[in-house]
Amino acid sequence: MEKRATIKDVAEAAGVGVATVSRVLSGGSASASTRERVLAVAAQLDYRPSALGRNLRQRRTGGMGLLVPDLTDTFFGQLAEGVLACARSAGEPVVIGSTGDDPEQESELIGMLLEQSVDRVIAVPSGDADTWGPAIRAGMTVVFADRQPAGAQEPAGGSAAGDLMLLDGLAPAPPARPAARPLEVPAVLADDRAGIRTAVRYLRGLGHRRIAFLGGPGHDRRVAAFREAVGEPVDEELIVFATGSRDSAYAAASGLFQSRPDLSAVLAGGNVLGEAAVLAARELDLRVPRDVSLVMYDDVPWAELCAPPLTVIAQPGRDIGYRAAELVLRAASRRPRTVVLPTELIVRGSCGPRR
Repeated sequence: MEKRATIKDVAEAAGVGVATVSRVLSGGSASASTRERVLAVAAQLDYRPSALGRNLRQRRTGGMGLLVPDLTDTFFGQLAEGVLACARSAGEPVVIGSTGDDPEQESELIGMLLEQSVDRVIAVPSGDADTWGPAIRAGMTVVFADRQPAGAQEPAGGSAAGDLMLLDGLAPAPPARPAARPLEVPAVLADDRAGIRTAVRYLRGLGHRRIAFLGGPGHDRRVAAFREAVGEPVDEELIVFATGSRDSAYAAASGLFQSRPDLSAVLAGGNVLGEAAVLAARELDLRVPRDVSLVMYDDVPWAELCAPPLTVIAQPGRDIGYRAAELVLRAASRRPRTVVLPTELIVRGSCGPRR
């Protein structure tokens, strides 16, 4: 029997990435020349992802997918444990993918899940509506966990039926649509605003006025909460961003300490950034908390083992994953709504009065 062409075959023949093929075939953004080339190759190879349309029309499921930025990150590991626990109790298999906080890689993984007829996905998103909109319009049930896509906007217009026809190769790709509407996708989130506000108030109570924030991918809500908590005027030099890697986090923390020796406290937006702040302070002979106080978002096992133990904003990682899995499993029977879970400031030894 002749092997059916896959989305990877189309991508290779067209000289583009899998993510680009996925966008073109589902009506997403692409240049006219790229769209024409991809559609021509798809027709030549007789690429027909009809299994997806058939499974969605017959309400069949291929389990659920879980997409996270980094499986080695302790928090995302806790979130994954929650998803797996819920899925296990429901007898559902789970396909896990790591996106590396890269929207292109995330889009490729979405395409592969569609190829495998996995029509329910829990994701810590890296991309925006251009990444998620086409899959959602095609019928994929999505629940976001920990954060929501940047902008949370998708092109207006289009229908699920039309998108399924497009995925089956029965309709031409529509032109780009400039208007936008919000993605109506539920999410399970921690109460970042309350957690950050409580931490800033605690540091202010200790006499700290020059408080810095170390941020990373997906920390938009936490940065906004920090700006609100410190109030105007905001010292922009005290808000520093890193990419998702540990090397970038260390460089950001080290650069912050060296460029602003007047700062007295740092709030790290995640456990990788907190680890980087601890290492950078040690390398620069900064004493915690005598020279600088540290607060970290995320409570992870090693936080208590530091000398001194780190003060943290604890969020319920396992509960976030479990609730997200519950939402995606019950989506067929009821309209799921976004859930916000509480955070807690756990005071340890890494913060002291401003000297």
